[in-house]
Order: sequence, then C-alpha cells, then structure tokens
Amino acid sequence: MEFFRIRRDIPFMKHALVLNAISFITFIAAVFFLTTRGLHLSVEFTGGTVMEVAYEQPADLESVRKVIEGLGYQEVPVQNFGTSRDVLLRLPAMQGQSSGQQSETVLAALKAQNPAVELRRTEFVGPQVGQELVANGLKALGLVIVGIMIYLAFRFEWKYAVSAIIANLHDVIIILGFFAFFQWEFSLAVLAAVLAVLGYSVNESVVIFDRIRETFRRQRKMTPHQVIDHAITSTISRTIITHGSTQAMVLSMLIFGGPTLFYFSLALTIGICFGIYSSVFVGAAVAMWLGIKREDLIKSSGTKNDGDPGDPNSGAVV
Repeated sequence: MEFFRIRRDIPFMKHALVLNAISFITFIAAVFFLTTRGLHLSVEFTGGTVMEVAYEQPADLESVRKVIEGLGYQEVPVQNFGTSRDVLLRLPAMQGQSSGQQSETVLAALKAQNPAVELRRTEFVGPQVGQELVANGLKALGLVIVGIMIYLAFRFEWKYAVSAIIANLHDVIIILGFFAFFQWEFSLAVLAAVLAVLGYSVNESVVIFDRIRETFRRQRKMTPHQVIDHAITSTISRTIITHGSTQAMVLSMLIFGGPTLFYFSLALTIGICFGIYSSVFVGAAVAMWLGIKREDLIKSSGTKNDGDPGDPNSGAVV
C-alpha cells in the first residue's frame, strides 16, 4: 500500500554529516541534563504513600491539588482513577512522618474542604521496593538492547547491529533527556513507553536495512550512498502510513487520556518522532560510515555471481 511513489531518489546521505553532528549535540545535551538534573522519579521508584479517595460527585482535581500543595507537597500527581469520583494521590515520603501520619493529615485536609470524601485505600511503597524497580528496569532495558543486537547480527551483519543499537540508544537517551530537562515525572508507565520505543525504532531500522539489502541485490552499479538513498526513498510512503497512524493514536491519548496517560503518551510521542529521524539519519548513516558494501549482505556461491538476470557477465567464472 502506497500513498505516493517518489520517482527520483532523495540524497539523504548528502546531508548525513551535518545531521549526525546535530544528533551528537542533542545526545550530549541529553546526557548532560541526565547527569546534572537527573530524573524526577515517581513514588514507585523513590518510595512513598499511594492514596485513593472517593467523592459523592465528580471530583475537582484542581481544588484537590491546591489542598495537597497547601500541606507542603510540590507536584504531587493527582488524577482520576477508574471514575471521575475516584481520585488517586501519590505522596512522596516526608522526613519525620510515617505513611499512616501522611495519609491521616491529607485525609483531614481533604475532609475540611469536602466532608463527604472517603478513604478507599492507602498503600506504602518502601524505598527498598523502589530500588528493586530501578534495578529490574535497567535489567529489562539491557536485555532488550542485547536481544536486538543479537537479532540484527544474525538477520543482517554486525555493522547493521551496531548501527541500529546506536540509533536506538540515541532515541532512549533523548527521551530521558527531555524528562530530565523538564523534570517530568518518570514512572513505571514511562519506562514501559521507553521499552516500547526501543522495539518500535528497531522495526523501522529493520525495514530500511532490508530494503538496502534488496537494493544491493538488484542494483549492481549503485554506490553504497546511492543504495541507502534509494532504500530510504522507497520506504517513505510506508513510513508516513505506519508512523502517521501510530502517532494519531498516541496523540489522542496525549490530548484526551488525562493525567494518567499523559507522560506515557508524551514519551511515546517523542520516541516516535526521533525514531523516524534516527532510523534514517543515525542508523543508516552510521552503517554508511562503517563501510557497508554489497559483499556484507550478498554471499557469493563460489562459481556464480549474484548479479542481475540480464547481466551477460552474471554467472561467469573468473
């Protein structure tokens, strides 16, 4: 399925050096903000108290936030949970207060505003659990990266595996850099989005690499630069269809999903946008810098060349 077909190849690799320099600067900036500011981890990672309260009427989240901020809490997630009458609060741990004292203080303040509010449940997430979640999250991220490298090394060649991993890490680090710079809350949902972006980005890289291999087989006279440009140009229509439909769904979650899905969909939005960019201008370009050639993907049989059927020299013994 194609919306359009471009007859003339676009010289993407002609601008690869400049665009790779921009990517490198962006990557370094993301690492800098991650190092200096760090991530604003949610209660699941740092430990704290999770409260669920219920109202008789749909809750006014803004007024609830003002009550919580009046108790000294800053940027506490306040969101609907299940229905518009149920509200979920994630309170960070406060020095000198136990989880029970926190929940009692918050509930008393909420009752002072609306006596009809009821406490449905309260849970304490200890810092030890948070440390385990961080460790398990990093392990999951590492296993995904190793699995992708092994898959691409068997599917294509080691140069493509290295290129794809550099492109995927580029996407992940930039997502984390955005969250570090703006101090957006990094929760388990955001971690799930980062892992999803890894799989999504490698899919785009595989499509382009597969088209590169196909072009090497069909076009013997093209240089590697021309092969890459042709492969990327021939997949543009497919990229617009797949990424456009995916982005439309993610944007609907971002706009209409509410606070619960906001940062999850925001991470996906950033990842999809940079995933397209990295597959073309990072993954393919790095493969070009590593010196990919036809022989990396097309193995000679020893007596015959894998040339075009119409080539009179095809099959000639040297």
